[in-house]
Amino acid sequence: MSKPNMSALVQWRDANVFTATSGSGHQVTMDGDKGEAASPMELVLMAAGGCSSVDVVSILGKARQQVTACRCEVQGQRADATPAVFTDIHLHFVVTGHGVAAQHVERAVALSADKYCSVAKMLEASVRITHSFAIEEA
Repeated sequence: MSKPNMSALVQWRDANVFTATSGSGHQVTMDGDKGEAASPMELVLMAAGGCSSVDVVSILGKARQQVTACRCEVQGQRADATPAVFTDIHLHFVVTGHGVAAQHVERAVALSADKYCSVAKMLEASVRITHSFAIEEA
């Protein structure tokens, strides 16, 4: 079964500011100057962190881990030359909960990286993506 096609519309507002509307009707503002909103490249980092976080939280829930919070701290290194593409992206997950087992978090992060996160899988052809995690007791 194939996934449905996706679409988006990006409209110029003014200066380097654009509004993007997804096919599902959600909007986000982008700013090439980063004055009013995140830049498109920052949104790529946010998408990688968001996609991976959805996976990690879902997998930990299925493993019956008592997660109360999860954050993904994403760092990206860009090439010095134009185009300034990402060369390296690191995702650091901080999982908070009650008695969360390290082996479950390690497995969830690995499954997201190796199998489930569409954004990271798409980027990994040209970007070195690394992962780490920490657990905090709630």
